[in-house]
Amino acid sequence: MKGIAKLGLVLAAFSAVACASLAVVYAVTEKTIQAQEQVAFEASLKDIFPSAETFEDRTSSLESTDPDIKLLSAILVKGGQGNLGMAVKASGPSYGGKAVLLVGLGLTRDIAGVRVLELNDTPGLGANAKNPGYFVDKVKKITFPGQFAGKFLTDAFEVKKDVAAITASTITSKSLTKIVKVAAEAAAVSLEKELLAPAADVAQAGADAKQTPAAEAATGGK
Repeated sequence: MKGIAKLGLVLAAFSAVACASLAVVYAVTEKTIQAQEQVAFEASLKDIFPSAETFEDRTSSLESTDPDIKLLSAILVKGGQGNLGMAVKASGPSYGGKAVLLVGLGLTRDIAGVRVLELNDTPGLGANAKNPGYFVDKVKKITFPGQFAGKFLTDAFEVKKDVAAITASTITSKSLTKIVKVAAEAAAVSLEKELLAPAADVAQAGADAKQTPAAEAATGGK
């Protein structure tokens, strides 16, 4: 019995040391992993908006129209001449679990680009959505996410109609298309809020417009 108890204590000690070691490793590497993810995220933003110079967080303005789709972040993208568009990072269910996409929307409500950030669907089938060498249009060499560039929110976004499906992966195709649509709609709402002038500015503009030359003369230009 004493031998068993001693062995139990030794195993418990080893377990405690192992857990502590893992905690230390995680603490050390967590910031590095987060930094790498941020670099990759900004690279995707630049890929969608090549003229981008600055990125401003607008996550608080997000509004999802679907309870299954989570909107993780919204980024207002700016270039040298002003706003370029809005990018929304969104996640939703797919065949193999959670999928995460980055959807960029231009000022004219057309999709600037889509990038698949995370996807755990079947290799060789649904996973082809993030394969840069898999084309839904082999002649034009267009990938599954690549086909969304240039689409407008008024389009149907229906698989096998205006969206080409991944071969033998209808569920993945429909799931990702749904995420793209919801994220783009959220980006449009957020972008519209950004472009609308504050109420105080609108009121001031109206007051300035009413200050006619006759009125200025009557008030002595005051």
